[in-house]
Parts: sequence; C-alpha cells; structure tokens
Amino acid sequence: MPQIIPTTEPFFLPGDSSKPACLLIHGFTGTPKEMRGMGEYLHRQGYTCLGIRLAGHATQPEDMIRSRWTDWTASVEDGYNLLCGTTENILLVGLSMGGTLSLLMSTRLAPPVRGVIALSTPARLPTDYPIWLMQLISLFVRYRPKTNEPPGSGWVDKTAYRDHIAYAQNPVRSAAELKKLTLEMCAALPKVTAPVLLMHSTDDRYVLPDNMESIYAGLVGTPDKTKLYITGSGHVLPRDAGREQVFQSTVEFIRRVSSQK
Repeated sequence: MPQIIPTTEPFFLPGDSSKPACLLIHGFTGTPKEMRGMGEYLHRQGYTCLGIRLAGHATQPEDMIRSRWTDWTASVEDGYNLLCGTTENILLVGLSMGGTLSLLMSTRLAPPVRGVIALSTPARLPTDYPIWLMQLISLFVRYRPKTNEPPGSGWVDKTAYRDHIAYAQNPVRSAAELKKLTLEMCAALPKVTAPVLLMHSTDDRYVLPDNMESIYAGLVGTPDKTKLYITGSGHVLPRDAGREQVFQSTVEFIRRVSSQK
C-alpha cells in the first residue's frame, strides 16, 4: 500500500543538459502535483525539472505535524544536491511556502543558485499569532480551516480546483513551523544576491498581494529583482486560470538570467 497519495508523487523530467535546471517546490499542505504542470511546460522548453515532495506532505496530515521547518529546508537541499549531478546551473521555483523556501535557501545552497522564481509567497501568515501561542493551541486544537470561505471559492478555474490535492485543513502545530520559516526568510532577504522574479495574483485572498511588496522591499542585496502581478487567478498560480502567463513569464526570466555571465 503506497504511502504517497496517488498522482502527487515527486517527479523528474530530464531535459537539455546545456540548459539550466529547475527545482520546483510546492506549498504548505500541498503536493508536487501543484508544480507538475509548470514542470511539464518548462520541460517542453528543454529544461530539466525536479519536483520535490516536502517532508510530511502528500501522505497524511499527521506526518506533517511531526515535521519541522528544518525538515522542509532539508528536503530542498536534498533536491538541489540531486540536480547538481546534472548541472550547476539551477533555479529555484516555489509556490507559497515553496517560494519562502526558495528565497531562504538561495542564501544557503552551494554552488549558488542561478535565480529564484517565487509565486504567491507570504511575508507573514494570514492569521499572525505568536509562535508560542500557536504551539499551545496545537495541544488542544490539532487542525484549523484554511479560510472562512467555502472550499474552492478562491479559485477561478473550478475544473482545476476539482483536480487539486492538498490536506483539507491546516495543522496548527505546522502553522507555527511555517511562521518560524517565514521569519527566517524575512531575516535572509537582504542576503539574497541571485536574480529574483516575484509573481502574485491581485485576486489572491489567502496570501494578500501586499506580501509581494514587503518581500520586494526586503530584497536589497540583489540588483536584479522583478515583481509581476497576475490578474484573474487565485493563490495556486501554477494551476489556476492565469497559469499560462505564469509559465511564459518564468521561461522569459530563465532565458534572460541564463544568458548573463
């Protein structure tokens, strides 16, 4: 009996070895499936793509509760080291918490990453309680709803939502770990030196668009930073209605930064 939820497995798509490779990182409570469509699009352009599964994800929520933010950074490091076997020219592409991990780990990985694409990335949690309080609450309340809205209401492409797989609720203990990770990222933003492309939907009701402005302002150490607003899409940019613009903008960014010496 497989532990991983069917269709949410990690994926490796080998491409042209002369081109950069992309490490794709899914979001909080999500799965590699969130990034698969993007990976397949990039692969059609010739890029090698590895979509990793973060520790505790795509199995059962109890596994996530046992995971810590350092387990998620270790998952990224493992994936990066695997890709280094094919090339040292690697970009990090992350959704939501995956964007948080991409920005943070770009300051920690060696050899240095070639660029970062961060999608729908939070600079703070939607409900921003102190870490100690979330840890205390988690002793009595294991899970909380993701939003106060009906499931799928934040999606524009309802067909894509019906095919989406993620844990139905947020583990409270894991939310405390997400806040720790987010604080680590915010502290590391001035140390980011790789080119960065930030994308966020103007219609994102889960992680509000002003989060992108906060991250952009914190990127004082890179001379190459771009922010792009997407319209007509929800939080899960690589799967919702605006995905083609997201994919095309990602390819344009990769081509531009990979042509730089």
